Amino acid sequence: MGTDAKYEQPVGSPAAGVVHSLRERQQTLATVESLTGGLLAAAIVDVAGASAVYRGGLVTYATQLKAELADVPEELLAERGPVDPDVAIALAEGGRRRCATDWGLATTGVAGPEPQDGRPVGLVYVAVAGPGGPVVRRLDLDGGREHIRAATVIEALRLVAARIHRAFPETGPGPRTGPTATVPPAGAGRR
Repeated sequence: MGTDAKYEQPVGSPAAGVVHSLRERQQTLATVESLTGGLLAAAIVDVAGASAVYRGGLVTYATQLKAELADVPEELLAERGPVDPDVAIALAEGGRRRCATDWGLATTGVAGPEPQDGRPVGLVYVAVAGPGGPVVRRLDLDGGREHIRAATVIEALRLVAARIHRAFPETGPGPRTGPTATVPPAGAGRR
């Protein structure tokens, strides 16, 4: 298992771009994290000026807390488990709603070292809920636990940055709305 050089950059780099974009648009962000356990929030608040856009987040490492704190339907969790694209979307939407923000960003997956509920190590979903509707991306990551968690943070930040720019290509009022979208998997073929 090799590492992918694109994940060796400092975690703060993509976070700075997200904070800057949100500041320009006077919008806010919340996070809901499972496998990243607070790393995503830490990457964001490491950026000077993050307090203007980052309202807060939830670390819902335990499956039960995904329902209790982020409003993920218990039936969905019981049927599919916590590592699922619809759960990722529900986490992002729940965080957005709970924190009263323009954007919600969520992570869920298996960092290892062992598979979880039949899901392989490296299977991750990142999701964004925002003005243009929710979107989820499947990641198939390789490497150790630390690498998977760091790569998840970077890919989540990349996904929200792309969605912000898609919904608001220029700074100014008025979102573009659209249907829920699924973004193709990142990292396909690296296993």
